[in-house]
Amino acid sequence: MEQTDGQDQSGQDLSSVDLSRGEMTGAKALWATLANHGISTVFGYPGGAIMPVYDALTYYPEVRHVLGRHEQGSIHAAEGWAKATGEIGVCIATSGPGATNLVTGLADAMMDSVPLLAITGNVARHLMGTDAFQEADITGITLPVTKHNYVVRDVEELPQIIAEAIRIARTGRPGPVLVDIPKDVQMAPFHGEIPTPHARPEIPAPSDESITRALELLKGAKKPVMMVGGGSLDSAAEITALARAWDIPVITTLMGLGAFPASDPLWLGMPGMHGSVAANRAISEADVLLGIGLRFDDRVTGRVNGFAPNAAIIHIELDAAEIGKIIRTHVPVRGDAKVAAVKLTDGAVKGEWPEWVAQIQEWKGRNETPDHWGAGYAVKAVVDRLTPDDILSSDVGQHQMLCAQLARFEKPRRWLNSGGLGTMGFGFPAAIGAGMAEPGVRSVVIAGDGGFQMTAQELATLKMYDIRNVKICIINNSYLGMVRQWQEMFHGKRYSEVWLGDSNPDFLKLADAYDVPGYRASNAEELPGAIDAWLNDPRSALLEVVVPHEHGVFPMVPAGAALYEMIESDPKRAAELKAQLADAPMNEAPISNAAEVNDA
Repeated sequence: MEQTDGQDQSGQDLSSVDLSRGEMTGAKALWATLANHGISTVFGYPGGAIMPVYDALTYYPEVRHVLGRHEQGSIHAAEGWAKATGEIGVCIATSGPGATNLVTGLADAMMDSVPLLAITGNVARHLMGTDAFQEADITGITLPVTKHNYVVRDVEELPQIIAEAIRIARTGRPGPVLVDIPKDVQMAPFHGEIPTPHARPEIPAPSDESITRALELLKGAKKPVMMVGGGSLDSAAEITALARAWDIPVITTLMGLGAFPASDPLWLGMPGMHGSVAANRAISEADVLLGIGLRFDDRVTGRVNGFAPNAAIIHIELDAAEIGKIIRTHVPVRGDAKVAAVKLTDGAVKGEWPEWVAQIQEWKGRNETPDHWGAGYAVKAVVDRLTPDDILSSDVGQHQMLCAQLARFEKPRRWLNSGGLGTMGFGFPAAIGAGMAEPGVRSVVIAGDGGFQMTAQELATLKMYDIRNVKICIINNSYLGMVRQWQEMFHGKRYSEVWLGDSNPDFLKLADAYDVPGYRASNAEELPGAIDAWLNDPRSALLEVVVPHEHGVFPMVPAGAALYEMIESDPKRAAELKAQLADAPMNEAPISNAAEVNDA
């Protein structure tokens, strides 16, 4: 007998299956399993191949569904939820284009180790492989960008697969897992039991031998430095105690910001391409580098053979594949960062390296504060108004690096950004997800005029769910700013396809169309009042800050250069200051950024 979309493999007509809560189907078993695992919120967008799941959702009011306006917005919102809470984010999409619209978010979550469950519908089993309407081999497509994925071919296996997917996404080094469910499996009767959550397996502790070797290196160090990555966020308290016990200066990577309090005198800032002078110089001069929960990616290391050339490397990392992958490791310490930090703290000897401390203080003194109107000035004015509990998300580009340089994070999981993949369009929906996860906390996103437009339609999500704690700041320089900076510096100022100024919308009118209040500042005098109105508005609100077109983010390590070859300050700005100094009367007070002139 020919099988149709409304039949299971036995030819049974599934359209008459009773979807009452008492009579289970695959779709209802899915929701029951999610609810049983404590999943309270999912983000998604319906379509033909996932309709039975959405039909069954009406019987499970304990699970809140958030309807996005694009699948990419939904998966980034799920990422924002996960990054802010440390718990799993869940998103749902239909087959074909719905599923493929999740691919960027899956790759983003894979690169940044985000626990994520993506559930997709697919065509009925008998249609798979026939190029049916809206069919896509989503497991084949996403195999390289997921921690694991499944196609559910037997309805009786569906709840166990969902439970296992949640366990895999959260266990060890977190990551995204995709479960693809054919439509007829969603509709088929289910007769099994709904599984209880798996107990989380213990993270393996590092070996005593590796800890002993690490302690020996640290005790013999004269110029030690600690570098902490995103894998350390849940070990922040232990890592802070470790640094203070040894008196070791601490660098936090882009993904690790907040794992060590920025107010601590030991903190040196962020390393890498747009890292602080102190962080990059300390790495280049250190004799022992203790890395915890990081993968030494290229944006951190610069030219690999110039990275920490004098240092013995201790690398504490859960994922064995990352140890020695990029940087030669002298003491590999595989296991739980929290346990390793405690053991190294127990064996601590307070450091005595006065010359090293003095040198680091001199490097820290070179860090500059934006003192003239521009993107950096605007970003600093905004981040200076944030509290330690506020969540700050960014999109990708110059404003992202400025946030990382200028914001001061005292706690982990208050900084959300797309680090490994660098996904434009990430910031705004991530802020929505984080804001829904923590409705009592202000969720602020700083975006560029280019990236914001990639997911601007999620303004409808703010309106639909009356979300009141998301604050959107657009730094509008009318350019794709980071691309423009590279074209200026490395492509002979040939500005190719980066100008947005003649086609950008009126962002305040755009916000108003979604009943989101908007504010604008176009100069330094207007900015404080606009920030006040924006932050004090009881609703979610948008602030547009119109800044000069050309702005460079410095310090900067050019691609292919070593960290010690960094450009410490903006050459154009330094030249302007030199000219001002030359033209100033002899009795005039010195200009404030004389250090920039010396570095020019």
